[in-house]
Amino acid sequence: MVPDRLTQLLDRIESSRDELIQLTLDLLAIPTINPPGDHYRAICEFLQTRLLASGFEVKLLRATGAIGDTERFPRWNLVARHEGRNRGDCVHFNSHTDVVAVGQGWTVDPFVGQVQQGRIYGRGACDMKGGLAASIIAAEAFLALFPDYSGSVEISGTADEETGGFGGVAWLAEQGYFDPSRVQHVIIPEPLNKDRICLGHRGVWWAEIETFGHIAHGSMPFLGDCAVRHMGAVMQEFEAVLFPALHKRITEHPVVPDGARHSTMNINSIHGGLDEDVPDYTGMPSALVPDRCRMVIDRRFLVEESLEQVRAEVHRVLQGLQLTRDGFRYDVKELFSVLPSATDKSSPIVTAVADAIEAQMGRAAEYVLSPGTYDQKHIDRIGRLNNCIAYGPGILDLAHQPDEYVDIQDMLDATKVMARTLVGLLTTHNSFEVTSE
Repeated sequence: MVPDRLTQLLDRIESSRDELIQLTLDLLAIPTINPPGDHYRAICEFLQTRLLASGFEVKLLRATGAIGDTERFPRWNLVARHEGRNRGDCVHFNSHTDVVAVGQGWTVDPFVGQVQQGRIYGRGACDMKGGLAASIIAAEAFLALFPDYSGSVEISGTADEETGGFGGVAWLAEQGYFDPSRVQHVIIPEPLNKDRICLGHRGVWWAEIETFGHIAHGSMPFLGDCAVRHMGAVMQEFEAVLFPALHKRITEHPVVPDGARHSTMNINSIHGGLDEDVPDYTGMPSALVPDRCRMVIDRRFLVEESLEQVRAEVHRVLQGLQLTRDGFRYDVKELFSVLPSATDKSSPIVTAVADAIEAQMGRAAEYVLSPGTYDQKHIDRIGRLNNCIAYGPGILDLAHQPDEYVDIQDMLDATKVMARTLVGLLTTHNSFEVTSE
């Protein structure tokens, strides 16, 4: 008996194991660290060469004028499109190409990439170059086995997701690339586990708090007013009042991991007093009472909380200190905010991926929400496209960690799920009853 095309498709992906590994290693070798945004053009050109050879039309697009775009660090993005033989929907795979800083604690070279015990190690292996590689292999296999498909397939590699996505998906959405008239289904291969569909994410409010003092000689601090001590009082109130209150709040929605079902706030950075030493300066600091101190907070909030509530509770802490602490002066500058977002479970992309997961792995998909925002927020709010999910290989807890890795079998399984999804949405071949592997 001649295998049907879906079986051939899955067999083709299975036989592409080595190619999938090598593609992931090639992507890891391009150190697209953000900030500041290194090698964006290089990774886009690498993807361009690959996708042109696979029959895609490819555009390299610089997000000129976007947040973060400079002549030294231009924000380059890639959008590749393949048209089917007949009209139909467009399925778009969007992956960010940037990775976070390496940090300490690695036992392997983060940009060489190593294959050990069925895993690929490297910065970005999990978040999310493994997912990008999986989407490319899935799309190429689908196009080879279903050349008569209806609709179109798009793959994008975009900048700056790790710093808000403003030079990547947000800019592309502003240019109309995620308009529902040209794209109908979006999968973002973020690492949420191969049997999970991520419907959306919590909300976020980033703000900078600044406290003020009076500069004076460090040997006579009584003649000045220490802004760092004022910020210490802010920290003390956060520890005594705000953090305990946030921990008591818990959502009814399936946010993962469990700790993220609570409201959270992270002190992203804090700096007071003299500026950091200039490069090559080897002298001592001067004796000064700091007259300014800045703190950046990263507040993640639940669907049950409002943005107004989130802002107000921080302002209440600061206003209370202003009434009770001599000389306390402050300012709050909002950096950005994003409301919680979720795609409906009955939407076409959710049901198609859920069917594919069940067929491939023999169990029902789990529906989750992400603890942090990702580029779905821009596709939803700027692009006005609500049929978007995150689905990809990798364990969320490994993102941004030392010795980050992605499991090769998980990548293969996720690749097959992505390919099955393309079959379900872009063909009349409905053989999802094929037994799982």
